[in-house]
Amino acid sequence: MSNAIITDMSGAYIEHSDVITNFVSMVYNQLKDNVCRVYPDNVQYKWIMTDGTEKTVIPDSSINCRVHAKKGNSFFDIPRFVMEVLSPSTEKYDRTEKKELYRQQEIDEYWIADWRNRQVEIYTLDYDSDGTPQYYLFKTIREENKDELRIVHFPHIKIDFDRLFDIS
Repeated sequence: MSNAIITDMSGAYIEHSDVITNFVSMVYNQLKDNVCRVYPDNVQYKWIMTDGTEKTVIPDSSINCRVHAKKGNSFFDIPRFVMEVLSPSTEKYDRTEKKELYRQQEIDEYWIADWRNRQVEIYTLDYDSDGTPQYYLFKTIREENKDELRIVHFPHIKIDFDRLFDIS
């Protein structure tokens, strides 16, 4: 039995999709000759949790370096990077349940992109003194520090802040 959470996206904003498309288009060619691939929100990840239940999640964008661990449009391994683009209907879920699930799966880096406020929160995974994985806010990127926008775990990839938020 699956614990998939269905979220009604019928009210999704075009700007939400624009940010995803802009991110994927910037990263795609930069990973062309790499074992890693960038994906928009058309792939899902299925994980078996410690309690034996299966969780399914569809990130807005992800970078996966184990692209052969899949069946159909579902990956069974974890991506190295995930980005969620905030929408009024999903913001709480992205900041709580999804973030916690990504932490439990030990995904290296998690971005929360907010197109309404033109900012990106960059969280990186590290371990506390007990060895428990935790997300730490590495940096919040806004207009005033936009030149600092980068994927921490893929420093060779160039991300242009203005292009990321070039929305309709």
